[in-house]
Amino acid sequence: MRRRIYEIIEKAEDNDKISKIYDTFMMIAIVASIIPLCFIKQYPVFIVTDKVTVVIFLVDYILRLITADYLTEKTGIVSFLTYPFRPMAIIDLLSILPSVTNLNYAFRVFRIFRLFKTLRVFKFFRYSKNIMIIVNVLSKKKDALFTVGILALSYIFVTALIVFQVEPDTFDNFFQAIYWATVSLTTVGYGDIYPTSNIGRIISMISSFLGIAVVALPSGIIISGYQEELEE
Repeated sequence: MRRRIYEIIEKAEDNDKISKIYDTFMMIAIVASIIPLCFIKQYPVFIVTDKVTVVIFLVDYILRLITADYLTEKTGIVSFLTYPFRPMAIIDLLSILPSVTNLNYAFRVFRIFRLFKTLRVFKFFRYSKNIMIIVNVLSKKKDALFTVGILALSYIFVTALIVFQVEPDTFDNFFQAIYWATVSLTTVGYGDIYPTSNIGRIISMISSFLGIAVVALPSGIIISGYQEELEE
């Protein structure tokens, strides 16, 4: 029975209709639990929805806990003791805690536990095969993406350093220069901070043009990896 439960809640084989129904049901529950977070005022229907969905998540968590040995492929009590420390298990637990404890009232000032409820979005990763493909792509291409990330951070730092020296009166501190370089690199340009001298504007134009190339690099890497993953 435990093995069958594991196959339904975890493996989601293509020919397993019950597993597909379970995944669809859980995704609907996740969406229903997130909707109340989009409203400041909590209506009675939202309170009921939260209670119902948290019971569903709690049952799901318990089922995954009692079948942890099949997931970790380890025998004995070790698999059950280590499961709560897995990333997705931590997300599951943090998304449940705000609704089953009164700690969210104690920390109302910081809204910490209400913030944890937004982690329910990441539960989609478990039930959507398309999202899992993206996760696999990011995992396989992490070295290339890390290199591009270092390149982008280095470019931001160098550009900020140059413009900070060219226009010391425009920026109150170096962090503002970093902020300007970041929004220029992404070609967003909010306009709240901008260079006023001709040299500063030339640097801004160069930063915007190069930013297009830097931002396009991770997109190309992810697209190529996604195509390879689909072919596999």
